[in-house]
Amino acid sequence: DKVAELMPGGGYYTRILAKTVGPKGHVYALVPTGFAKRPGGLDALNALAAQYGNVTIVATDLASFKLDTPVDVVWTTENYHDFHNGPTANIPGLNAAVFVALKPGGVYFIEDHAAAAGAGTTTTSTLHRIDPAAVISEAQAAGFKLAGQSKLLANPADTHDKAVFDPSIRGETDKLALRFKKPG
Repeated sequence: DKVAELMPGGGYYTRILAKTVGPKGHVYALVPTGFAKRPGGLDALNALAAQYGNVTIVATDLASFKLDTPVDVVWTTENYHDFHNGPTANIPGLNAAVFVALKPGGVYFIEDHAAAAGAGTTTTSTLHRIDPAAVISEAQAAGFKLAGQSKLLANPADTHDKAVFDPSIRGETDKLALRFKKPG
């Protein structure tokens, strides 16, 4: 399989994905251009690319990225809410770029910190959370079909009123896990 990972950070999941797809598969680590230009911003990912050989780092504008080959999966973990923040936020552009990058039948996987139902995108910059219904609506607006959702990472004890970095909830937030498919 070929996988595009959006905003891989230090590469925690990049490593897992590289091992999962194996030497015949490939992982494209898509890093925002601004992050890539930071001193040391790519050090961890460069080390992974050297170690595994099936990882390519792509510094790009996430709202308009293009890959040379269609991928089977686009993966993002705990940062979809971040795509809503900042002066260059462009969710329709991001989701359209993901749609184009995927093969027909390809999977768009989004895992993130859940906000309270009805919060929409109002807590993306303050609590670093997003309402699952907002994610579903945005992905469907780009042409994706919701193919599955999991409660495996859910935490019903999370009151959704604290930032994900608050010590009382850090590492224990209620999370959404959504799988979308590109028709085809």
